[in-house]
Amino acid sequence: MRFIFRRLCCLLLAAVLCFAMAACQGKEAPDTGYTRYTTQFFDTFDTIIQITGYTKTQEEFEGYAQFVHERFAHLSKLYDRFYEYTGVNNVRTINQNAGIAPVEVEPELLEMLAFAKDQCQRSGGRVNIAMGPALELWHSYRERYAGMALPEDAPDAYPAMEALEEADQLSQLDKVIIDKDAGTVFLEEPGMALDVGAVAKGYAAQLVADQVYQEGFHSFILSAGGNVVTKDPPLDGVRASWGIGIQDPFADTADPDSSSLDVAFVHNQCVVTSGDYRQFYTVGDQYIHHIIDPDTLWPSNRYRALTVIGPDSGVGDFLSTCLFVMDYEEGRAFAQEQGVMVLWVFPDGTVKYTDNMLSILRDRGGATSVIQETD
Repeated sequence: MRFIFRRLCCLLLAAVLCFAMAACQGKEAPDTGYTRYTTQFFDTFDTIIQITGYTKTQEEFEGYAQFVHERFAHLSKLYDRFYEYTGVNNVRTINQNAGIAPVEVEPELLEMLAFAKDQCQRSGGRVNIAMGPALELWHSYRERYAGMALPEDAPDAYPAMEALEEADQLSQLDKVIIDKDAGTVFLEEPGMALDVGAVAKGYAAQLVADQVYQEGFHSFILSAGGNVVTKDPPLDGVRASWGIGIQDPFADTADPDSSSLDVAFVHNQCVVTSGDYRQFYTVGDQYIHHIIDPDTLWPSNRYRALTVIGPDSGVGDFLSTCLFVMDYEEGRAFAQEQGVMVLWVFPDGTVKYTDNMLSILRDRGGATSVIQETD
């Protein structure tokens, strides 16, 4: 019900989108000829998509923002596993045809699934897009108890392990058949289902950011939930990088002064965060969230939050989920192998970083976003 309610809210918010886009907030940058504008929309990927960037006119910014909105709207339909849309073969269509027939899909869905399957194989099974049946069991419980705090002895607080293990028998990545020549995707066993929640939003953010950059929009931030893509430095004549706040999972999110753990100064980099505080309910002192460990079929409790910084949001989205289910030493080695920067927040409040991340953090390495004058 909660998911349906959010969808209804999105439809209502979409009705005011044109006003929101037309009423972009602007702030002129001194002596540069550019003005900073920002806007947001709410009707795709079940999250807020926010754009902040520099253009010479509001009309130019609104044109780019409209392009971003249209692209996200289409990709959201393609990657949707819950709803069907007229004339669109999407993840739901593929799941409905499991064990029946291959489904012809658009290139942007085929390419995303090929990317996701490759990343799953590289991870050694730490993330598996074929875990749809088991993840759907957990999803139904999160929808039922969303935001609720249940006592430790609450009956029916979790899916039965027997049901999870039975569902997991269908998590067969090798039976996800992607035929690039035919443009089709086929799940070979009846009952199989894809869940692309670990990669779809980050992949879409990177794809759309790259596309609008090619259209001529430079110097911007695109934020899609926990996925932030930055392109070029801010054109304000002052800053060399964008300051991206990293959410403190222990903070009161209603208090903007205490919600950031630190600030990362980046450009042409992506900042992706996964946490147990985004989609959850609690049983006693345990967070029952959406990041499920394939080995235990249970929400991973190693960390409260984890942030990945690297050049690609799709990879970052995938790695943030992958690292969330790894123990710290294994994850640190894997992060080094992947060449990304990572910040871990442990349940006891301990914060750890890869060495290559410290220099870009405001509070840890003395980083600054201000352009340094040279002689």
